[in-house]
Order: sequence, then C-alpha cells, then structure tokens
Amino acid sequence: MVQRRCVIDTNVLISRLLLPHSVAARAFDRVLSQARPLISDATLYELADVLSRPKVDAYVSIGDRKEFVRRTAALCERVVCLRRIEACRDPKDDKFLEVAMNGDADFIVTGDLDLLSLHPFLGVAILSPGAALDVEALPLRTR
Repeated sequence: MVQRRCVIDTNVLISRLLLPHSVAARAFDRVLSQARPLISDATLYELADVLSRPKVDAYVSIGDRKEFVRRTAALCERVVCLRRIEACRDPKDDKFLEVAMNGDADFIVTGDLDLLSLHPFLGVAILSPGAALDVEALPLRTR
C-alpha cells in the first residue's frame, strides 16, 4: 500500500497546539493516521517563529512551544525544496506549494484562503481542515 503524503500549513499546526479539540486539531490527528507529513526548513522556521511571538505567551509556555516544534519536526519527513514555486497571491504561502511539489505530496491541509483558492494545484488537492477529516476518501495523486 502506498502511503499518502501531505503538507500541513502552519495555521493548522498552531490550532492543534492552542485548540486541541478544534476541527483543525482533529484534522491534524486524522491526517497523521493516514499520511506522511512533509516539512521544509522554511515551513519549520515559520512554525517556530510564530510560536515564539509574545502574544502566544498567555496560552502556552515557551517550553511547551519548543517541545511542540521539536515533536513536529520529528514526525515529519524533511523535504529539500529545489524547485521554486511562485503561484500564490500571497507569496509567503508559496513555501507550502514548494514542499508539496518537491515532496510529491498528495494534498495540503490549510485554513488559508489564498492557498485554498488554488485547489487543485498541479494535481495536489488543497483541503480545509474540515475536508481533511475525510482523508481516507482521497485518491492518491497520479505520479
């Protein structure tokens, strides 16, 4: 059996940490049971950067945030992005498309409308967390 490969946007990861009973958190857990998550240095850096912001201090300790980043990195397959993508109306989101293309992902899970508006992107499904709850119904990308 071929395992699905996916990219999980930073906004879904942050929701997993801050709102453990949210749709995004449930989608994250569901995706982990069905697919291999992919990450790049750029997406991991963004996660660490967002979680280091002072406004998160009121919700989660710095130690728990660092541990979350460490565990997330350990769960994911690291992808080196040699192929650059410039397709999103918000250029900061291109890094998720790059991970998907360079990592041969089947889908991206995001709450970002700039990415969701691109569905499908070159054969990669771009799903909201709600849609990702039904991840086993997804076909594998034609490789």
